[in-house]
Amino acid sequence: MSGLNASLGYFIAIVAFGISSRVLLRRRPRLDFLLELAASFVLAACLLEVQTIVEVGQWAGGLGPDVCVTILFVVLLTHGVACGNASGNPTLTLVRFLTLEETPIPTLLAVAGQFLGAHVALLAALHYWGLELTDMHMIKNLMASSCSTSLRVSVLHGFFTECVCALVFHLVHLSMRRRSAMIRIPLVAVLLTFLSHTASDYTSAYMNPSLAYSLTFNCPGFTLTEYAIVYWLGPLTGMSMALFLYIGHIPRVFSKNLLYSQKTRFRVPKGNTSGEQEDKKKK
Repeated sequence: MSGLNASLGYFIAIVAFGISSRVLLRRRPRLDFLLELAASFVLAACLLEVQTIVEVGQWAGGLGPDVCVTILFVVLLTHGVACGNASGNPTLTLVRFLTLEETPIPTLLAVAGQFLGAHVALLAALHYWGLELTDMHMIKNLMASSCSTSLRVSVLHGFFTECVCALVFHLVHLSMRRRSAMIRIPLVAVLLTFLSHTASDYTSAYMNPSLAYSLTFNCPGFTLTEYAIVYWLGPLTGMSMALFLYIGHIPRVFSKNLLYSQKTRFRVPKGNTSGEQEDKKKK
């Protein structure tokens, strides 16, 4: 339990930073990219600790898989509540750009901030593990230079896994964009937890290029290009497919709808139309 107590303190400190950043920057729209940096930092820093609990805690701390899944869900739920509209996910930022909701410069700044936040989170986690506050963190610190990769299948298999998971995630996310945050955030957290647990023996279904960069790109076993194909190209392909299927086209690329007709959904009842014609004849 001492390992969990240390992890709990770590989670509280990281989330407090995220909430503080949101409060300080929410009235400065020109600095939205800093919100994305903070959101990416919070997400990556917390999931690096979750990864530690999953890899080491199950046999060093006696923590079962159910505890790990519960912690993952709570972390994702807390991140959604604490960071608000800042996702810390480059694919979600690109969705706003491709749907003409955002311009190029803010999009580039946001994506750069997300990768910078993920890198800083990795450095912060390495420093935290180096303190060796518990046996679990001492073991993780020893394993840090030779960590185990999240990609446990071939590059092609991994690409399709990330692509399919991203397709499902973005279709659900697009369908819930206008829903209340009280409904959207828990459902998204449940979906992400389910996909991550289901794909744990394949790629862990990060569906987030900056998050994957901090969690597994530094682990041996695959080259940077192979990691990029799986964890960058895979989610981007799945996101593009989801956007095309949901809207019928990609507004930033072309305006013509290729899947769905442009007919109006609501028609005037025939009874009213005939009544109006009779009134005109009487006049």
